[in-house]
Amino acid sequence: MTVRPPDRRRTAVPKEPVTVTATRRLVLTTALATAALALTACSSADGTNATATSDGRNAEVTLRIPDPGNSGFLAKGKKDGSLERTLAAVHAKVAWTGSAGPFAPAAQALNAQQLDIAQGSITSAVAALAQKPGFKLFAQTEPDQAGEGILVKNGSPIKTVRDLIGRKVACSQGGTSEYLLLKALKQEGISPDQVERVYLRADQTSGVFNSGQVDAWATWGTFAVPAIANSGAHFLVDGKAVGSDNYAVWAVRTGFADQHPEVVKAFYGYLHDNGQKEKADPGAYLNVFTDAGPTAVTPAERDLAISVGRQRAVESPISEADITRFGTVATFFAEQKVTKSPVDVRPHLIDVNSLAGAAK
Repeated sequence: MTVRPPDRRRTAVPKEPVTVTATRRLVLTTALATAALALTACSSADGTNATATSDGRNAEVTLRIPDPGNSGFLAKGKKDGSLERTLAAVHAKVAWTGSAGPFAPAAQALNAQQLDIAQGSITSAVAALAQKPGFKLFAQTEPDQAGEGILVKNGSPIKTVRDLIGRKVACSQGGTSEYLLLKALKQEGISPDQVERVYLRADQTSGVFNSGQVDAWATWGTFAVPAIANSGAHFLVDGKAVGSDNYAVWAVRTGFADQHPEVVKAFYGYLHDNGQKEKADPGAYLNVFTDAGPTAVTPAERDLAISVGRQRAVESPISEADITRFGTVATFFAEQKVTKSPVDVRPHLIDVNSLAGAAK
């Protein structure tokens, strides 16, 4: 049987700009006119939103982060007010802006001073750091080797990674999913040109995958769990099988970290403590606001979501061992021509333990 060589063209969907809205309030009085004007000038320069007290102290800072959606400890923190209480201790408050999703648009928002903190993968962070970044990384979560991988439909003729030769695989460009696909191909000695990469945003891929317009989908837990539970899919290989170094990382806008290290420290403490709680009882963090509608975890998804949640790592400071693995990802992306050259991640890291605030 003659195998027709794959189409070398890569289908790309243009990136959509992120719309981030934030309510900004500046309390002005006649007595504070001079101080307020100085504060406004500072805010324009670094994107920080703060009010001032009569004695000139910084009274309240607004921390802008993506809305957490319907599941996870940040969703619970939004609902029960626990995150607001944590931030209030360092004279800060939270503004939920936009929605959590791929890191590439979040990085753009950080660089544009429209967002202060966001989570992504080290793979997408490396791609963003190859540009002119306005953010630094301050926390990590070890790779989700159970929840990420390459999906195929049940009954697919694709049984091994080598069966991807000549096939179409959906992935997001320059992030987690492209990394997983390239890792799997390299492991089997397959040239990337032997597989057609169809570049799609992860939140636009489900319908394309379910309709059979692509043969496989490289993705992570947010999208893999629904596909496995509801759409008759399974992992051809998961993160563990391909030896993934794809950490989740937390990024903070550089100007915000410089101006408000105590807020970053407090937010990290919340991540660490509540990440441990979610890992211990992941079922308690599903469907925080509603158990119906498009954001809800369905009954079919629940057991799988809980299983993946129990295997999650907990948010922690970035260690030397982590930095070494970040470097491995950066080198791999350069070898695979995702980036033009290896990205040195180290200058873009923050030692969260050294920040102002109570030690964790």
